[in-house]
Amino acid sequence: MSHPAAADAAAIEHAAALLRATAERLAAAGARDEALARYDEPKPLLGMIQRRPTMRPLGRAWRMGSLLLQRDGAVWATGISTRVAEPGRPQHHTASVETRRAYRAAALVGGFPMGESVNHGITPIAVDETLIGASGPLFVKDGQAWARWGRDAPVLLERYLDDLADLLLHPPQGA
Repeated sequence: MSHPAAADAAAIEHAAALLRATAERLAAAGARDEALARYDEPKPLLGMIQRRPTMRPLGRAWRMGSLLLQRDGAVWATGISTRVAEPGRPQHHTASVETRRAYRAAALVGGFPMGESVNHGITPIAVDETLIGASGPLFVKDGQAWARWGRDAPVLLERYLDDLADLLLHPPQGA
């Protein structure tokens, strides 16, 4: 019988290998990826000249449910997704409408093309011992790597990645 710590360490290595293999599969097939960005609200110049918020590019990734998978196998927890479009002018609608408008404007200032999906407010996930018993979307428990999407029951990472990669590679009609 293997030691629990050894089984968890093996599960972390297995998770890293699964993430890299899935990224290679998606890259080889030319699957559609999305932009990653950091939303920045610059400090005023000289303490009084306001500058417009922007989004700074962080790379690209495939959306895999609650995970964003980069080409090198690095993984992020999803945050906010913004579709780049003309932001329009403030209309004094609800706060959520105005927030979405501000995100679209920041994406344009950041140089993202119209129609692009930009993921921001994202959190990197270290594929290391911090996954053991973690509460995020990727975790290791009882010598197995798991993924969870929202409040859904956890799914073994291998099945999770296979299912979502298959959806990216073979999207349903009309998607």
